[in-house]
Amino acid sequence: MLRLFAGLAIPEPIRLQLTTMTGGIAGARWVAPENLHLSLRFIGEVDEGAAEDIDAALGQIIAAPVVVALAGIGCFETRGRAHTLWAGAEASAALLHLQARVEAQVGRAGLPPEGRKFTPHVTLARMQRTPVEQIAPYLTDHGGFRAAPFEAEDFLLYRSHLGHAAANYEVLARYPLTG
Repeated sequence: MLRLFAGLAIPEPIRLQLTTMTGGIAGARWVAPENLHLSLRFIGEVDEGAAEDIDAALGQIIAAPVVVALAGIGCFETRGRAHTLWAGAEASAALLHLQARVEAQVGRAGLPPEGRKFTPHVTLARMQRTPVEQIAPYLTDHGGFRAAPFEAEDFLLYRSHLGHAAANYEVLARYPLTG
């Protein structure tokens, strides 16, 4: 089985900028700089045949390059407990269009639709149900984060290898954005 997702790579200068904000939250598991990305669609575990179908479907996408602007820091939480710390991405029309195309093509490859609403972001850290009040100072200190916009000229199909400490991501395919 392959654990897959589609996403945009983050350029090295912005990855370095994001890593300057790691630390300061007890128990947070920070994402390694080389694994920082903007997810377009979590696909999940599929067999080799489904992975080939997904690759073929994603290869049919025609879309223009996407300008991505990262700004702000936030968290996903449930009942006052944070589980994911993220840097936000502005939801431009081009980014939303690309994500919708990816979602549609993954559906054409036979997968059910994503159950969650698309919230463009780059995951910085994962936490074990940390009280939001505990990370509030971090959110305040870094809330003004802003990175220079960058142009994504392709999107990628990643494979996630789960490990003891953290996942490791492998690029399986690149799809140019030239349309």
